[in-house]
Order: sequence, then C-alpha cells, then structure tokens
Amino acid sequence: MDGEVSAGSLERIEVEGCDTIPKLFWHQVKARDSRVAFREKDLGIWRATSWRDYGQRARWTGIGLAKLGLEPGEVVSILAETIPEWLYADMGTMGAGGVANGIYPTDAAKQVEYIINDSRSRFLFVENEEQLDKWLEVRARCPLVRKAFIFDMEGLSTFSDPDVMPFDELLALGREHDAARPGLWEERIAGSRPETLALLVYTSGTTGPPKGAMLSHRNVIFQLRNADAFFPVRDNEEQLAFLPLCHVAERTFTAFLPLRTGAIANFAESPDTVPENLREVSPTTFFAVPRIWERFYSGITIRMREATWIGRKAYAWAVGVGLKVAEAELDGRQPSSGQKLMFRLADFLVLDNIKRSMGMHRVAFAVTGAAPIAPDLIKWYRALGIDLREGYGQTENCGLATGMPAQIKPGTVGTTAPNTEVRISPEGEILLRGPHVFMGYLNQPEKTAETLRDGWLHTGDVGFLDNEGYLKITDRMKDIIITAGGKNITPSEIENQLKFSPYISDAVVVGDRRKFLTCLVMIDYDNVAKYAQDNNVPFTDFTSLCRTRSVQDLIWAEIERVNANFARVETIKKFRLIEQQLTAEDDEVTPTMKLKRKFVNEKYKTMIDGMYAEAA
Repeated sequence: MDGEVSAGSLERIEVEGCDTIPKLFWHQVKARDSRVAFREKDLGIWRATSWRDYGQRARWTGIGLAKLGLEPGEVVSILAETIPEWLYADMGTMGAGGVANGIYPTDAAKQVEYIINDSRSRFLFVENEEQLDKWLEVRARCPLVRKAFIFDMEGLSTFSDPDVMPFDELLALGREHDAARPGLWEERIAGSRPETLALLVYTSGTTGPPKGAMLSHRNVIFQLRNADAFFPVRDNEEQLAFLPLCHVAERTFTAFLPLRTGAIANFAESPDTVPENLREVSPTTFFAVPRIWERFYSGITIRMREATWIGRKAYAWAVGVGLKVAEAELDGRQPSSGQKLMFRLADFLVLDNIKRSMGMHRVAFAVTGAAPIAPDLIKWYRALGIDLREGYGQTENCGLATGMPAQIKPGTVGTTAPNTEVRISPEGEILLRGPHVFMGYLNQPEKTAETLRDGWLHTGDVGFLDNEGYLKITDRMKDIIITAGGKNITPSEIENQLKFSPYISDAVVVGDRRKFLTCLVMIDYDNVAKYAQDNNVPFTDFTSLCRTRSVQDLIWAEIERVNANFARVETIKKFRLIEQQLTAEDDEVTPTMKLKRKFVNEKYKTMIDGMYAEAA
C-alpha cells in the first residue's frame, strides 16, 4: 500500500463542541492533517488520501456549489457507487449548508426522476456515462436541477452540455471562488445548526414509492457519541467500503464514524472485486449485511465438500474445537485451559488459513445488520475466531438502537443503546425513543404521523425484551402469517435457516390465510451450477438449471433439513424456484439484494396459487 501518508497514532477527538457534521468534519481535517483518511486502488496500487486533501476537495466542492447558487437548506443528490468522490460531494454539500441525498446507483431512470423531484434537488452528482444517461433521459421532467456534475469523464471527452459540468471543473471553480471569498466556507460551517436537516435517506420502497427519511445533524452527532458502547473502533483501524453509501449503515461506517475515530476506509474497486479487495486490505473491522456473511460461509462450505478426505476431517475437527470455545463464551463461561490450547492449535493448523482465504485474519470486530441473520451463522464465524456481532436499527432512527454488549446472545440483537428507550406495544411492536429518531418523511405528513406517535418511533418490527434486557425481533408486523387454522407464524425465522444453506440465496415463505406453508426460493447460482457440473447434470442457462430434477431434489433436501427444526404446522410443504437470475436492478429485490415480500407475492401469484391448487 502507498506509504506516502502515515496513519500515525492520534488520540480520539471528542465530538463535544462539534454539534453538526460540518463542524466535526472540519475539526478533524485540521486536527488529523496529513494522516490517512482513506485509500483507493489506482493502477493496481492502493493510494492514500490525507485528511488535508479530503478536506480541501470537500471545501472546493462546497464553495463551487455556493458559487453556482446553492443556498442553505437546498438538496443536492449523489448518484454513484461507493467511491471517494461520494464523500467529497457529501461533506462539501453539508459544509456549504446544503442537504445531501444519495440515490442508489442501481436505480432506473424513472426512480431517479422520482427521487430528484420528490427531494427538490437543485444539483446532481453522477459517477459516469452510465449514470449520466439516466439523468439525461429524465432531465426535461426535473426542472429544479440547475446543473449535473460528472466524476468520471471516461467516454465523454467530446461531450458538451451547458447543464453538465465535469467534477474537476467544479473543483477549479470552487478553488477560484475560495480565493475570492476566503471566509465563505468557515462562514457556512459556522451557520450549521444541530436541529436542521442534514441528509435525506430514501427507503427502498418495498411497499410503495420510496420515502425520504429526514435526518438532522443532531441525529447523526448523537449516534457518534453513542458509538463507543458497541463499536470500539480506534484511529488506526482499517475498513473496507463497498456497500451503497446512500444506505444509512454504510454511510455511518464509511463517512460518519471516521469523523469520530479516524478509522481508515479502503474503497473497493467495484462490487465484483470485493472478495479480492478484502484479501488485499485485510481490514481490522468489517461491516456487511447478512447476504455477504452468508456468501462467505457458502463458499467455504462448498470448498470443504470438494477438499481431500484429510482436509475435510481437519476442517470438521478445527471448527468443532472452535464451536466448543464459542459456546462456552456464549454461555458466559470462560473456556477451559485445555479448550484454549486446542483452539490455538486449530487456529494455527486450519482456522487461520480459512480466515486468510477470506481476508478476515486481522478482523478483530465484525458487525452484521440491516436484515436478520441466522444465529448458527454467527456461531460459525465465532468458531473461526471472528467476533461477529449483530446490531439493530432503522433509517428512521439513524441506524443504531441496540447492539451486543461484551456478553453476546445469538438470536437477539443485543441490548438497548445508551440514552435510548425501547418499549414493546400491546400488539408486540417495537417502539423507540431518543435523540436519534428522525424528523419525519419528506412531503409525507400522513406517513410521518403513522410512524411517529407521542414521541415514539413505531418501527413496524415485532419482538420482545427477555429477562436480561436483550431484544429479540421475531418479524415485521405486516409479514406475520396467520394460517387458515389460526396459527401465527413468523416467516423470517424459517427463511433465515433456509438462507444458511449454501445453495439458497433467499427465500419467501407464503401461507397467510392458507392451509399450509409454501416457499419461493432464489438459488445461489454459483454454488448450484457447481453442484450440477460436479454431478454431470446438463443445463444451458439459469432457467434450465432451476428446472432440472437434480436441482429440485437438492433444494427440497435443504428445505427438509430446515423443516426438521420446526413444528409440523410451521413446515414448508411445497416450493417453487424463481427461474431468473435477479440483480439489484430487478424490481423483485432491494438494492441490498433482499427479496421484496409483497412484490414477490404479487408478481408470482399464479405460481403460488398453483402450489395450493395441486393440493386441493
């Protein structure tokens, strides 16, 4: 890695006195100066950017926007993958007094149009030609946008449009205006107020058009003050940034927490290179959604099935040793000296190689969130020696409501964060209250009134607090299945166990008002295709693979394995495979690749009805 800028060692800068994001950001820029802020890979080399350079580019971005007419409180949207320029636009916008809003890079032009107009965006940053095309397609219907800026001009050298400006030209404009108005940046930052709107985070729109959640500076700063309770991140920590920055979780880990800790973000080259980049960076902390953790587990599981006899035996022995240590810790007991010794031996001989193959041998602290995860998956990672912990929160409470204390309890999402209140309504809904609760939904007073009542955030999640204060989430209120026989079933628990299979990417359990449960399954194409090839199962494409008898039998065997863990009324009786390979661009999935339950139930209604008709 590029060693031109040293990370050094610096005491953590407290956020007290810095009551807005721009104030904290600029304080860190001046205090950390030449220390590494983040890295990106360029021409095969990881190159560092210092806090000084980070601050300078954000400053010129903000002043350039101000020169072009951005007024405090106006919205600027960012349509790009997770790249450093996202942060320049983000911090530059807020530093200039604007409101930063992210748009998923997988959104179609129609979705981009809706969000730009709903947010009343005045300026738009786009990553490249692909994202620019979306904007050009809809700009005639987005009259409020004054100008769009392009980060990457590759393929656009001859492109010219009065409404479009290369990002480098915006920086040059900001540099010139900074020289002409040297105190403007500091003036705008000083004018920021904790109670004002800082950023918009649009929901994924699983039950209708996306809603713009309004988060204030106070919301974010409060969460940074709370961070130490569950995230012991030091200033020399290394992270990998790869999830969408318009998602509140990645925004927190990559953009906001480093403002408190100084942790170094390493930007993945692309979503496809994450495994390779993870091995290169070997981060010390790692945040990912459950689907990522499931994929790593699936990859190792498949690899071990293909290993030599002695390799399989060594893996089973080592993981068995790790599980005994993990289970002792989960029970609140100290592993015996013999268990510790055996674990060190297992780690030396087997487990360390597994962690190195994933790039996680230096991970001291790992976090999963944004969706439920199977408890057995957490146990497996802990058996490897990776301290994986689950947290819970929503966009509407700025990302964190509960987390795991020193004593973790799989199957729960931990205990309540400091200065946060959790209450369970008579209907079983989880309610939250605290300074992190959002300002409401932009332009949607009715939805805001439904969600915020008497100071409490109604999460829509169902759960309970156990006798030790740990919160267990059972499902979403709207997802609970009531069978024709009156049995209440929470599908997420069944679905999580199904996703623990290396051959199942996602699943939707169906059965509301029906006599029995059925399931729609999205296969893990890579692993299932490998299974088919190893077993001489002919197929030509994704659809034909799903239709082979061998694959149908394989998935049914995985379902039966899960069925064995549930009461008869909770078992799946029939299933169908979704016969197309879905991507984040498809309507069936969210940008984080979760199947949209309501949409899937509607789109595949004929397929679902067919399963029940067979049993009639």
